[in-house]
Amino acid sequence: MPKLSVNVDHIATIRQARGIDEPDPVAAAVLAELAGAHGITVHLREDRRHIQDRDVEVLRKTVKVRLNLEMAATEEMVAIALKTQPDIVTLVPEGRHELTTEGGLDVNLLKAGLKQKIALLQQTGIAVSLFVVPDLEQIKASHRVGADMVEIHTGTYCEMRTEKERQEQLRRIELAGAAARKLGLRTSAGHGLNYRNVSAVAALPGFEEFNIGHSIVARAALVGMERAVREMLALLKRP
Repeated sequence: MPKLSVNVDHIATIRQARGIDEPDPVAAAVLAELAGAHGITVHLREDRRHIQDRDVEVLRKTVKVRLNLEMAATEEMVAIALKTQPDIVTLVPEGRHELTTEGGLDVNLLKAGLKQKIALLQQTGIAVSLFVVPDLEQIKASHRVGADMVEIHTGTYCEMRTEKERQEQLRRIELAGAAARKLGLRTSAGHGLNYRNVSAVAALPGFEEFNIGHSIVARAALVGMERAVREMLALLKRP
């Protein structure tokens, strides 16, 4: 069974909408952990639109499962990661005007800076994953810059409306994952996955983890975090 890392960013989104101290993403993370989540993911954005620096610091001291810090590949964010020491960092593209992360890193374009930052993080024991679209050239480039893992962007698959289109995207995801593992990279997947579309991706061989946030938080608003996490975990079980 692949593992589930729950992204609690949008608990913080609700909090920031009122500028107060609740709901607390740390409390949500604890409930997700109690429900069986294998990891907690947060994206500390440069504009601090949801997760704040203190959230990352408290999560590091609180959760016992693996903490995954999503962040842009900037000097500021690398310094924060080196200070807080998450278990893994996922480097993602970031734009101020996007609603959520759009597309994957262009690893070839950014290779010089990425290689240096990846090595710096790894020197302190932090594993590094790169968030990339299911493209063989991006997979090869991720290997060349020294990443430990790639997270395959599943957003295009989730946006497809016909079964033929979905199957084509699933095949791309499967091939990208297989190519990454052949090069010695571990593989995870995420973006746009929900209770209706996750099972087909979870059935693909070799993916060890799925990072899922918005759909779990949306479900948790109706049924509670623990039930929402348990329901997602049930869908990740391979036949």
